[in-house]
Amino acid sequence: MNLFDKAVGVFNPEKALKMAGARERLKLFNQNQKIMNKGYGEHGASTRKKSLRGWFASLGGVKNDIYNYREKLVARSRDLYMGAPLANGALNTMKMNAVGSGLKLKSSIDSDIINLSEDEIETLETKIEKEFNLWSNSKIDQTGLLNFYEIQDLVFLTTLLNGECFIHLNYFETPENPYSLKLSIIEPDRVNTPSNKTSDASIVQGVQLDKNGRVNGYYIQEHNPNDEIRGMNQYKYVKMYGSENQLNIIHLTTAERPGQVRGVPILAPVMESLKQLDRYTNAELTSAIISSMFTIFIESADIPQTNPGDLSNVGQKDAIANEESGTLELSSGAIVSLNKGEKATSVNPARPNAQFDPFMTAIIRQIGSSLGIPYELMIMHFTSSYSASRAALLEAWKTFRKKREWFAKNFCQLIYEEWLREAVLLGRIEIKDFENDILIRKAYSNAIWSGTSQGQLDPIKEVNAAILRINAGLSTRSRETIELNGGDFEQNIKILAKEQKIANEKGVILDGTIYTEPPNDEPEE
Repeated sequence: MNLFDKAVGVFNPEKALKMAGARERLKLFNQNQKIMNKGYGEHGASTRKKSLRGWFASLGGVKNDIYNYREKLVARSRDLYMGAPLANGALNTMKMNAVGSGLKLKSSIDSDIINLSEDEIETLETKIEKEFNLWSNSKIDQTGLLNFYEIQDLVFLTTLLNGECFIHLNYFETPENPYSLKLSIIEPDRVNTPSNKTSDASIVQGVQLDKNGRVNGYYIQEHNPNDEIRGMNQYKYVKMYGSENQLNIIHLTTAERPGQVRGVPILAPVMESLKQLDRYTNAELTSAIISSMFTIFIESADIPQTNPGDLSNVGQKDAIANEESGTLELSSGAIVSLNKGEKATSVNPARPNAQFDPFMTAIIRQIGSSLGIPYELMIMHFTSSYSASRAALLEAWKTFRKKREWFAKNFCQLIYEEWLREAVLLGRIEIKDFENDILIRKAYSNAIWSGTSQGQLDPIKEVNAAILRINAGLSTRSRETIELNGGDFEQNIKILAKEQKIANEKGVILDGTIYTEPPNDEPEE
């Protein structure tokens, strides 16, 4: 309080107190202005703007932001997949395009490192592919029901749905093929921290870390803890690598935060939108069904009245259970009598809602943007022009191709390397110095994984564009064959040569005409 305030206080203490308080508030306001009017303080970090004043966000580590809510996210992700058509369709679309019927192996030995002739390399690659097909087409999962390509489908979907999947590599003999390698698919629910090790800071959500923070192994329960279990649900510790440096377990996941060792479902950012859309769709469907039921109400002073709400037209299949007898049912074309003095009021729900489709479209576009799937593929509906539809497919395939490359590198290739290792140890494939030099081992293990192609909206335009790229030296026949239909160019050449030989023997001339546009079979007038 300054001298002026003190002087005023002698004659009017209340006034002086208000002046002093106002002066202090003004001083504080000026100080805040100096701080808050700089940089992001006046924009995204502002606490004074009304539009941002109610936005409370706090910083948290991986544990507080992810681990504490991971189980709830997984449960809701599974619920959406099982009951929300849009969520189910989005995951299946991603799975179908990224993995399809399974990624196929094409051995591609690095000839710059391996000192072999081209013929020797080609012979060895063919041998490797045949042996791998023998193993991969056999039932190699823990149940004996799935082959390698069916396992890919399950593992990829499990990873999308739960944010992660664990694959335990086991070795035991079966009569189907000479290889012992088997794959045990483990749901994330079974990987947890044992109750007697919760105080161990090196164990995070069932993942054992070494002193450098690298994953050392996993604690896996014998059964899914969310199922009914008889007896004890024992834990088994599985190290990442075995005594001979062989891979024991694969943890297929992606991290969005540094230090994150457990995954979150791909639907996590859009769960609220998906659930609300599902509720909205069900509400609109129910309203449309109710509005389609035209019911007649009759009031009479002479005829004995029946009980109100006696809807005798409700069929047995549509009737509610006895325990829900307090619920009123409607049926198509029902005639309901009313008691004397009662009136029937008609309510028009105005269904179907004309704004339903535009609203759904706008929200689905946002969901598709988050998942990397264009609106057209989210609902499998193409009504735009060729250019717009092709642009949508190209954008979608950026997502699918990235997912495919990630899956091939982190699952298919790792499994293939362990299989090749066993094949060499069994002597079914002869490779010198395979175990002694990791560079040589990687060179022999080099491979290309191909799957379902992108497909063509206009095959003639796509094929002609591929021919131009090949002729200009911008691409190869092998690459274009994979891109166009997922085929194998070398295999095509062998089959074409065989077909040509048969045609020559039978005196048949094969038509190799290339059309620039669809031929017109209609006779000219």
